[in-house]
Amino acid sequence: MRPQRQDPARPWILIAVIAVQALCAAVFLGDMIADLGGLEAGEAEHGEGPHAYIEGLAALALAAAIVIETRILLWLLRRKAHLEETLNAAQAAVQDVIDAEFSTWGLTPAELDVATFLVKGLSTAEIAAMRGSAEGTVKAQLNAIYRKSGTGNRAELMSLLIDTMMGQRQPDTGEGAASRPA
Repeated sequence: MRPQRQDPARPWILIAVIAVQALCAAVFLGDMIADLGGLEAGEAEHGEGPHAYIEGLAALALAAAIVIETRILLWLLRRKAHLEETLNAAQAAVQDVIDAEFSTWGLTPAELDVATFLVKGLSTAEIAAMRGSAEGTVKAQLNAIYRKSGTGNRAELMSLLIDTMMGQRQPDTGEGAASRPA
């Protein structure tokens, strides 16, 4: 089993960077205001005015960057949500095609379980272990699935399902696999 990886699209790091930038901008602005306040009172040293203006420009540039980063972050989060919705819809459509094929083949409940595990890529031994049955039983059920689907092995069955999902072949309409050309 593969270890779970953290979702790289989590926005926490970018949010933290934006927060640090906002803090820096506040410090720059506060320092600039203090410098300009000192200039008006005549307390600042000579040359402090240009320094305060440069700090002000830096603070404004930083604030602009924060606004842009926030907008990009919000766009990315909306895009991620849209892509997840699209992926969920596609997964449901694939499952609908598989379920329709299984239904037209007239699989028994046990064969349906075995066929589902087969499509998920489990080996005969893994299917037997998952179902708590003997490998010979699973092999017999696989042979029944292949016969009912008009295929001879796992690769042909998967190819049949993929062709149906890609629209290169229409699902059976209930006439059975016997009418399908070999």
